[in-house]
Amino acid sequence: MTEYESMAEKLEDEIELLARHIDMLKMVRANQPIGIIRLSEELGLEKHKVRYSLRLLEKEGLIQPSRDGAMVTDGYDDYMEYMHKCLEGIVDRIHTLIAEIPK
Repeated sequence: MTEYESMAEKLEDEIELLARHIDMLKMVRANQPIGIIRLSEELGLEKHKVRYSLRLLEKEGLIQPSRDGAMVTDGYDDYMEYMHKCLEGIVDRIHTLIAEIPK
């Protein structure tokens, strides 16, 4: 693998991780409280990936554990609004980059 392929692969991996976290947040909100096993089944993810994402989302203050499973916090709506704006900006920047790269 060349260095530029590695750079692109890292970017793709980060985008996939972000997508997983957003999917998980949406699933938690729609089905709260929800446990690891059900999240794993619903999202088609291995349990260790669900646990990892839940830990990160809890650390960010976006979900909270309960006896019955994960629940979103009051920060959910603000986070989703922020991510929407952020991703729109990234898409705009990517379109600019594409236009600037000679074919």
